[in-house]
Amino acid sequence: MDRRDFLKRTSTSVGALMLPIYGNAVAAEVLATQADKAMRKSLADVALNAATKAGATYADARIGRYLRQFVITRETRVENVVNTESTGIGIRVIVNGTWGFAATSDLSPDAVAKAAQQAAAIAKANSKFQTAPVQLAPTKGLGEVSWATPIKKNAMEVPIKDKVELLLAVNNAALKAGADYINSMMFLVNEQKYFASTDNSYVDQDIHRIWTPMQVTAIDKKSGKFRTRSEMSAPMGMGYEYLDAKPSGKLKLPGGVIGYSSSYDMVEDAIAGAKQARAKLTARSVKPGKYDLVLDPSHLWLTIHESVGHPLELDRVLGYEANYAGTSFATLDKWKQKDFKYGSPAVTLFADKIQPTTLGAVGYDDEGVTTKRWDLVKDGVLVNYQAIRDQAYIIGEKESQGCCYADSWQSVQFQRMANVSLAPGKAKLGVEEMIKDVENGIYIIGDGSFSIDQQRYNAQFGGQLFYEIKDGKITEQIEDVAYQMRTPEFWGACAAICDDSDYRFGGSFFDGKGQPSQVSAVSHGSSTTRFNGINVINTARSLG
Repeated sequence: MDRRDFLKRTSTSVGALMLPIYGNAVAAEVLATQADKAMRKSLADVALNAATKAGATYADARIGRYLRQFVITRETRVENVVNTESTGIGIRVIVNGTWGFAATSDLSPDAVAKAAQQAAAIAKANSKFQTAPVQLAPTKGLGEVSWATPIKKNAMEVPIKDKVELLLAVNNAALKAGADYINSMMFLVNEQKYFASTDNSYVDQDIHRIWTPMQVTAIDKKSGKFRTRSEMSAPMGMGYEYLDAKPSGKLKLPGGVIGYSSSYDMVEDAIAGAKQARAKLTARSVKPGKYDLVLDPSHLWLTIHESVGHPLELDRVLGYEANYAGTSFATLDKWKQKDFKYGSPAVTLFADKIQPTTLGAVGYDDEGVTTKRWDLVKDGVLVNYQAIRDQAYIIGEKESQGCCYADSWQSVQFQRMANVSLAPGKAKLGVEEMIKDVENGIYIIGDGSFSIDQQRYNAQFGGQLFYEIKDGKITEQIEDVAYQMRTPEFWGACAAICDDSDYRFGGSFFDGKGQPSQVSAVSHGSSTTRFNGINVINTARSLG
């Protein structure tokens, strides 16, 4: 059974989350095993040699073993447990200055050689329609190198029984604390990836990610009104140690909210979620108008993702990519100005794939390029984009920025969003001190629903928890808040950023792009940030 036979998209009740489940169903014990590294190097050489003999001037091979485990529960029952393994090889070549790609799940030498020949044949056929040859930025051959997510406990080795017991304990705690319904889940990913190229690079990587989303629901049974609260954690590039609930990973936030950084107490969060969801049922509805917004990193990550991360992907800027909410307003002419104001002087937004514990952290991308950090917006000015080897020359870069990725061995790699983050403020500033300077504002925690236009210019964002700020103090919890923004105006309204002691990550575990669609995982870091004079609407208002 291959991906096409097994692929299904399952919508859960948590924000209509789309779960990409593909591969062969396997026993949980299989997920704790490792691939044969010696075999992979031998097969990679077969692919590269066959591609070269077929006329390729460049070739790379990615042998991937993709392991996934999803554990899904609701109240007192287990809804589903899914264990999958997908293994194969994808071969990409340049022939006659044109790309070609082929893949196979048959890892016999003959089948691998045949796939390489097929990739070359596809490139030759495509070259009849190529208007300009592919220009690859040079990259230094790495020889044999390796990288692994620095985990302390492999989540795949933890028995399913323990995971189920944790999730059911989470559910039970929420129900006892006043929740009417709760969904809790655990998503685990291990990518065992081997990359080889004719640049003399042989890269072995072992990548781990974890996410434990939940949604707590409270109902007013008299009116039928209901409110929800989702988890205050973030998906992380960590092992099962993320769920150790260490006190050092907790943060006490204004409004009595507990946030999390490097460690997550899922039971504690479920209890808080039940109480907060019930409090939302009686919270006062917001009065529309202009407010100074104080945005927690658990909220701001999504705004960064949609209004900075996606519009500064070079393929969207060039119009090559328009799937999932379009192209970009941040066109090349604005970058060429060298003074286009993307935000206020307080705003420096950077891309990277190296920050520890992030979803995007790897040693090397899927083109064998060593990963790094670079600025996208520096002191408010647009200075760069996200680009890979065959795009770098377009913006005058001498090398790729190392942000190429494919979600499977049978998907062709292309430019994907790196971690994109807002640099913390340089002056010492905590959240409480920031709020003291706000006369009329709203403190927003957690991400919610959003919408954005086809150029990533006009947008609207909701959240999870909202607190009114009056004369420097939080007064009460409120509801029905969403703010409207135009991207440069919003970032131009950034007035203050807390220091690095408040720096935390949020992120997307299943970020979609491309057609056929691929998913990737990406984190966004920030400290709590203030934006002045932002228009807030009431989402409960009716025109009738």
